[in-house]
Amino acid sequence: MQNVFLCIDLKTFYASVECVERGLDPFSTNLVVADLSRGKGTICLAVTPKMKMLGVKNRCRIFEIPPNIKYIAAIPRMKKYIEYSANIYSIYLKYFSEEDIHVYSIDEAFMDVTKYLKLYKRTPIELAQKIIKDIYNTYGISATAGIGTNMYLAKVALDITAKHSITNIGDLNEEKYQKELWHHKPLTDFWQVGSGIEKRLNKLHLYDMYDVAHEEPKKLYKEFGVNAEYLIDHAWGKEKCTIADIKKYKPQNRCISNSQVLFEDYSFEKARLALKEMVELGSLRLIDENLSSNTVKLYIGYSKDAIPASGGTEKINCYTNVYSDLVSAFLKIYDRTTSRSVPIRRIGISFENVAEAEGVQLSLFKDQKKIDKERKLELVINNIKNEMGKNAIIRGMNLEEGATTIIRNKLIGGHNSG
Repeated sequence: MQNVFLCIDLKTFYASVECVERGLDPFSTNLVVADLSRGKGTICLAVTPKMKMLGVKNRCRIFEIPPNIKYIAAIPRMKKYIEYSANIYSIYLKYFSEEDIHVYSIDEAFMDVTKYLKLYKRTPIELAQKIIKDIYNTYGISATAGIGTNMYLAKVALDITAKHSITNIGDLNEEKYQKELWHHKPLTDFWQVGSGIEKRLNKLHLYDMYDVAHEEPKKLYKEFGVNAEYLIDHAWGKEKCTIADIKKYKPQNRCISNSQVLFEDYSFEKARLALKEMVELGSLRLIDENLSSNTVKLYIGYSKDAIPASGGTEKINCYTNVYSDLVSAFLKIYDRTTSRSVPIRRIGISFENVAEAEGVQLSLFKDQKKIDKERKLELVINNIKNEMGKNAIIRGMNLEEGATTIIRNKLIGGHNSG
């Protein structure tokens, strides 16, 4: 029996939620989801289908919207979108077991429906139509679906063929994929092919999936290394990974990362303060989850990409989750690698090789009593924040000019929580 997968996408999700909340039709309403207070350079998280019909692209910037188009600007409300997403996930659970669902993003999910077709006595298209109708009737959100004999084909059917279907459903198997999409352009329309990969393929004179499928594998492995295997499989419409494989997967090395785009260009000193705040929040998360790290990684991006990004990695001589140890390691990288004259706009931090705190060896070269005292203090801080809110207790540095923690604590995913 051939496997069948669905990939369901909630159409222009954030914008649709805002329209539903206002009693408006997203197909006849000009609405963008963006915080205009951030300036004309702010990115629209979503635009309604009506805006797209007028030529406005999703994820555009405010200044890119033609001045003759009048529209509603909805401030992002991440809590509201998460609430809608969770409610729609409960609809999926009406039809399928949790073990057969993989949530890919807040507005997209895969389902292995192989064993359910006989149960519901429906074709894959009929089952997809039923779920799409249920979502719309219950929450007023329109959805599209891709159907495939593997997860890759389901995603490609969603991203490419569903757009040209009056039913908003695309359906692919390997034979149909090769017949209809082998010569489709651009390559970036295909799942997991970004502009960088497309340029590298073009450098090899490969311009569509037919070219990739018929290229000598040695050339692809030379250019892409082990990742060539996935590229070749996808060119033929093949994908070995299943939802069951995803559920079973456990990464060998775990890391915890965080990044932010600063509200404006920051000087060396102001960005150094923002970095210290980010490390503090990371330290509190590690302690809260009873984790430690022995390696930290820093990324610094400069304004308008004036110079290449900087940063690096620093190994700590023991596993730790204590703020003083972690911030010291990050500042070593920062002070050593960061330009003091070029404005900074992006900061990214990562705690590498994360492990359970109890399972790591103590250092003979540290004052363990001092470390335990600092950790207990941070545990108290965490408990207060968990009970009273993230801004219930703050450090003095959070009140300095250029500090971002108080504002960021009110955001979800970098956006207004609503």
